[in-house]
Amino acid sequence: MTDLNLLQYLFDVQGYLVVENALSRAEVAQLNRLLDGQQLPEPGHTQRFGSAPDGSGFLAWGQPFVNLLDHPRIMPILRFRLGDCFRLDRIYGMCMSQGMGRGRLHADYGATANNARTQQGEYVPFRDDQIYNGFVVVTWCLSDSGPGMGGFCCIPGSHKSNYKLPQQIDEAPDEAACVIIPEAPAGSAILFTEALTHGTAAWQAVHQRRSLLYKYCVSHMAWTSRRVQPPADSALTPRQQILFRDPADPHTHFPSLFEESLAA
Repeated sequence: MTDLNLLQYLFDVQGYLVVENALSRAEVAQLNRLLDGQQLPEPGHTQRFGSAPDGSGFLAWGQPFVNLLDHPRIMPILRFRLGDCFRLDRIYGMCMSQGMGRGRLHADYGATANNARTQQGEYVPFRDDQIYNGFVVVTWCLSDSGPGMGGFCCIPGSHKSNYKLPQQIDEAPDEAACVIIPEAPAGSAILFTEALTHGTAAWQAVHQRRSLLYKYCVSHMAWTSRRVQPPADSALTPRQQILFRDPADPHTHFPSLFEESLAA
């Protein structure tokens, strides 16, 4: 069994993956220095920064943020979840200080989502990339997170549930054994399907939480009618340019991201 086959199995079973050492210490330090240069306000009631659509968000803050769009450690994983044709749908950063409370558990697709009863489209190009499973989030961890610290939390396997999240878990996730906070050292990439029931655990660590979220979807889907705009001062590779395209039918009106000419 190859490493990629193992990752595919674990992603399918768990609904998420933690890829440790996806970024080097030098890359993490560089991204943190660029964030320091933005002089972001101390996290308080809001914990997001650099959001897009509506502009380029934090992609405009330096080439290292652009380089994460199609980082070689994540592209093979995105490919077996989303196929050859997918696009960037949204981005934002998250910053938390010690004592900040949790966010509510939620899923954007599946039984718990608001759109659970929406009729699925007639055309589904890949077997398991249906409307409840066509979005994948990549969270780049720029600081350590995990049990005893906080950060990303989820209910493993919940992306396959046919039932809504029970009220007692929704109201008290800290007391539910099924809700876990995976260990994710700085430099890790956490990938998860938006059908997974997930959220943000209260931040307990002394150091600040810093994460960058890149949200991808199959090419014919969209979360919103607005689009992330390419950063004006960054040089995009042909593959990165495709990620900014409008939604379109895969292979017919939206090209593969994995042609040999794009992979370099």
